[in-house]
Formats: sequence, C-alpha cells, structure tokens
Amino acid sequence: MRKKLYILLFTVLPLIWIPVLRPEDGPRELEGTLLWLAVLGPPAYILGSVPFGLLVARFFCGVDPRLEGSRNVGATNVARLCGLPCGILTLVCDALKGLLPVCSALYGPGAFTPQWAGLVGLCALLGHLHSVFLGFRGGKAVATSIGVFLPLSFPVLLLSGLLCLLAIWRSGYVSLGSLLLAASLPVFLLILGRLELLPLALTVLALVFVKHRENIKRLLAGEEKSFLKRGREKERKS
Repeated sequence: MRKKLYILLFTVLPLIWIPVLRPEDGPRELEGTLLWLAVLGPPAYILGSVPFGLLVARFFCGVDPRLEGSRNVGATNVARLCGLPCGILTLVCDALKGLLPVCSALYGPGAFTPQWAGLVGLCALLGHLHSVFLGFRGGKAVATSIGVFLPLSFPVLLLSGLLCLLAIWRSGYVSLGSLLLAASLPVFLLILGRLELLPLALTVLALVFVKHRENIKRLLAGEEKSFLKRGREKERKS
C-alpha cells in the first residue's frame, strides 16, 4: 500500500512544480541553477538523514526510540520516552535540517529563488523521511518542514504553527496538530499570494499525510494517544 502511494505521489506531484520552475531569464541561468541544485541537493539529503531523535534519546536516556513507544525517531516519541526537554531538542535539531539547506540555497552563491530553494528543502525532507543511516526509514517530516518554510515564508509558517498549537492544546493530539499544520500551509499561501511556494506546500501535505496514515486511522477510531490524557494519568498517580 505504501509503495503504491509513493508511486502515485511521485508521478503526480512533479506536474504541479512545472509552472513555478520555468526559467525566466534564459537557458544560461537555468543551467547555473541546475548545477547549484546538483551541488546542494545531496548534502541536504545527507543532513536530512541524520537521526537526531535517535542520537538524543540514546545520549540522554539510553533508549532506542525505534524500539519503544510509537517506534518513531521524531520529537513526539522522544518527548514521550525521555521527557519534554529532549523532545524540544529533537524538534529544534530536525527543524535545522530543513532550515540550513534552504538558507544556503537562498543566500549562498547560487542565490536561488524561493521556488528553487524549495527543491533543496525537499531533498532534506526526503532524507528525514528515508534516512540513509536508518535503512531508508525515518521520521514524519513535520519538524523538518517547519525548518524549510521558516526562511521561505515566515508569516505563513507562523499562522500554520499557531493553528497547530491550538489544535494540540485543545485536543491533546500532536498528530492532529501536525496534520492541520501541513493542511493549512497551502491555504495560507493562497491567501497571502505566495503561489510560487504552493507546489512545495502541496508536496509536504501529501508526504505528511502518507506518513501519518496510521495516526489518521487511530484518530478516526478514537484510539490515538493524547498528551493531555497522559499528563492527567501522571497527576492521578502522584
């Protein structure tokens, strides 16, 4: 099922990038951009592949998040297993995996436009999703997506982030907040007129929903784990 979903994604999604990646200044500039994309893309993928959640969990509490909890190396599972500070540290490190490659594309020698820099960010996202260090398994792309959009469109990210936090606060479900963040990015980009980033946002939306498909099933069945319920259980025990 997962293979079929990915085949569909990578067949359809490239088509939505075509309108925003047309060269505006002639073939010479396009060749230079493709060259810099070839230079920046592989390091972005390698950086995205670094499993900071695994490193943080092993260093601070001696556990392997791939074997415990939700068996995911993302910030949420690390927070459950090792505490909120370790989860926040993982979140920051995973966000930097998206932030640094995009900043290098925007402000480095290649001077990419935002839509081309988004492709570099996508390389980092793919590294996070399919880490070369974890047998091409990985996280769920939310934190790294935050890092990608931070330099590309901070106002849009701020609005989506506030919606995400509101959903987590009201429901206690981190997965629901993550899904709302991904789903709202294209909406806020449309509202604010940042159409050149819409293909990237739609790609992120598709990838996040595919990686969260088990969470979606549990949310619909009322079986998803809630941070609020977990906190209340701790209070009762104490």
